[in-house]
Formats: sequence, C-alpha cells, structure tokens
Amino acid sequence: MGRKFFVGGNWKCNGTIEEVKKIVKLLNQSQLPPPGVVEVVVSPPYVFLPLVQSELRPEIQVAAQNCWVKKGGAYTGEISAEMLANLGIPWVILGHSERRALLNETNEFVGDKVAYALAQGLKVIACVGETLEQRESGSTLEVVAAQTKAIAERVTDWTNIVVAYEPVWAIGTGKVATPAQAQEVHLELRKWLAANTSPEVAESTRIIYGGSVNGANCKELGGQPDVDGFLVGGASLKPEFIDIIKAAEVKKSA
Repeated sequence: MGRKFFVGGNWKCNGTIEEVKKIVKLLNQSQLPPPGVVEVVVSPPYVFLPLVQSELRPEIQVAAQNCWVKKGGAYTGEISAEMLANLGIPWVILGHSERRALLNETNEFVGDKVAYALAQGLKVIACVGETLEQRESGSTLEVVAAQTKAIAERVTDWTNIVVAYEPVWAIGTGKVATPAQAQEVHLELRKWLAANTSPEVAESTRIIYGGSVNGANCKELGGQPDVDGFLVGGASLKPEFIDIIKAAEVKKSA
C-alpha cells in the first residue's frame, strides 16, 4: 500500500576518518524503526564510501553525492556511474542545488545524468528546488516543474527515482519551508507527474523534503500527506539524525 518513508543523510564535503567512524558507530548502535517502516540512506564523500559501506549496519544503504554524465575516460576528477556500480554503491544524489549553483549544472545536464545513472543500475535521489528570488516572484512551481520535466523527458521507468524537493533558500540557512509550504509543492509535483508521466508514477514516486530539517520540525513536516521523507544536510552529521529517522513513525500511525 503506501509509499515507504525515505530518509537520506547528505554529509556533503565534511568529515575525517575519525569523524566518519563516530557517525557510523552512532547509527549502528541506535534503535531505528524497522526497514519495513523507513528506508535510510547516507551519503558520505567519495573517499569514505567503501569505509562507510563496510562498517555500517546492512539495512542502512550508502549513496554517492554525484556521478559523471557518461562512461568513464579522460574526465579528470570525475567518478563514473560504472565505478559506483562496481563498488556496490546502490544510490547516487544528482541535481543538488549546490552543484546547480556552484558548477552551473543545467536542468538538461542533470536529466542526462539521471538517465545515465539509472541505465547503469543505480538508484537516484533527484533534487529539485527554487531560489528565494524565484519563490518571491511566484515562480516556484514553474521552476520545479521545469527541473522535473528535464528528467521526465529522458526517463520512462521511475521505480528507482526518489525526488527531493529542496528549496534553495532553506538549505543550511536555518529557514524551513512551513509544513503547509512543503505540502503545497509536493502535492503540485505529484499532480505534475500524474499529468506528464502517469497517475501510477505520481502515486508511487516518493517525494522527500530537504532544507534545514532537524529533530524539532521533522515530525510535523513528515506528517504531511505528500511528504514521503527527508534529505537531511547538516543534521545528518549529528545525533538528532536518529530523531529524524524516527519521524517515519508518524506515517505508520497515520
């Protein structure tokens, strides 16, 4: 029946071996809801992927934070989807707003990356979201639809895609979309998917929220009908990440 709650932890460009082992130890020792209630994925920097995957409890999966748009070759500094698949890394985050903004990744480039990663057997957390200027100008839904359209034009099977709605103005700022704001965009995204892919895709695709999610706001956000979980940044490096994972229980009791 419903969509399984999904919590991703994006560690971004943070951590030393010691710090990473400390986070893994915390996750391994914590009481978490069973895998039937929540799917948990953490995304360490590339250099720590094998370490985390080898030491983390098996029901928590690992994601890369990015991958290249085509097969490997003369692309210094890039990591190919094939390499991730070869390592047994099941997930990759693509289209994160930081890469869109800092590295000028376009909607089309992100769409190509999503399609290529899926073709290599990876599962994708595909990020969409608007800037503060775009929200204030009233173009949130237009921006998010355009970002999603670039993926939909290149992908037919959405089984292995989780969409992460991350308003750029809420990432790392301490500002959070209100539960009503998050629900509004998630609902409109679902309507867009229904109209432009299929009602089945819209119903089954998980749409998660990211942007200053923490232990204090996660239950109310997670209780919204079209919010299927979270992509967590800074808080995923802290003990409160456990509380955020436990917010999945709000859906179980709903």
